[in-house]
Amino acid sequence: MIVRNFIQYICLLALLLLPLKGFSEGTEGGEKGTDLTEVVNSHIGDAHEFHLFEKDGHSYSMPLPVILWTDKGLVCFLSNAFHHDNAGKVVVERDGQRFVRYNEWIYYANADGGVRLDSKGGVTNARPLNFSITKNVFTMLLVSVLLVLIFTSMARSYKNNTRAPKGLAGFLEPVILFVRDDIAVPNIGEKYYGRYMPYLLTIFFLILLGNLVGLIPFFPFAGTMTNNIYFTGLLAVFTLVITLVSGRKHYWREIFAPPGVPLWIYPIMVLVEIMGIFTKPFALMIRLFANITAGHIIVISLISLIFIFGSIWVSPVSVLFTLFIDLLELLVAVLQAYVFTLLSALYIGQAVVEEEHH
Repeated sequence: MIVRNFIQYICLLALLLLPLKGFSEGTEGGEKGTDLTEVVNSHIGDAHEFHLFEKDGHSYSMPLPVILWTDKGLVCFLSNAFHHDNAGKVVVERDGQRFVRYNEWIYYANADGGVRLDSKGGVTNARPLNFSITKNVFTMLLVSVLLVLIFTSMARSYKNNTRAPKGLAGFLEPVILFVRDDIAVPNIGEKYYGRYMPYLLTIFFLILLGNLVGLIPFFPFAGTMTNNIYFTGLLAVFTLVITLVSGRKHYWREIFAPPGVPLWIYPIMVLVEIMGIFTKPFALMIRLFANITAGHIIVISLISLIFIFGSIWVSPVSVLFTLFIDLLELLVAVLQAYVFTLLSALYIGQAVVEEEHH
């Protein structure tokens, strides 16, 4: 992790200190350079289509459904109606309403088309409610379908085979037993762990498979759920709600009536304990989001160094370091699933633990 963080700092420092107009500088015709910061943001951010490839100056992509709840009701169309525009220039008209896309956000268009920016660069246009199937949503649905197929197949295998499991069931059974014996039982206890195993197994395999799918750089994969802070935040909220609902008398007594605390410091300690209820899931959200996003930034930054320096001699070092980071990303994909599940089990265990009597 130290080596990984060091490489990340070097890459980000290079992106900040060196010219970011790197892809087209020095070309005939004086084409305007491509902003590498924008390239990085576009790769780690969500999108309304999957970019496939470019040929003869044209970009080819897989459009996704745009689903909007507007002032006049539901409006649906494919994202290719914007013709790859993401700067608010192409206006799409549906049901007498006009829409534009700006930085992957969809707004109502001005009377003269486009968007209006304030002095700070923010868009002042109103927005419809957006329920579109974006790249991250598509990936989440894909991962959900894969998980259903995998575990349905496992259940069928156990039903038809009374001997030792084989194939996929034989591969995943040790992982499931690991979650049970090394995460759930030690942190929640043998008495209560069973009721929380479905949740722990769900978040473990959802995060693990979501991370692995995000490392595959082509359609229908290429999307990463866990580099979206809304997704990681929702998982953290689930852990928070389960923890609070499962809290027993001893858990709440430790928060609102901590034993052995002097009266003059009691209000401060209660405030700290209440803040701790929310800082724990907040740390879960940030840890998962930051680690996955950092890995993607490192890979794109390393490749971008070739264009920043404008020298082919940088490419061997850049490619070798990229391969090294990709191997680390495989480790991080598993590690983050383990850490999130472990801490969720720990927080739930603190809520359900029974008071010791001496």
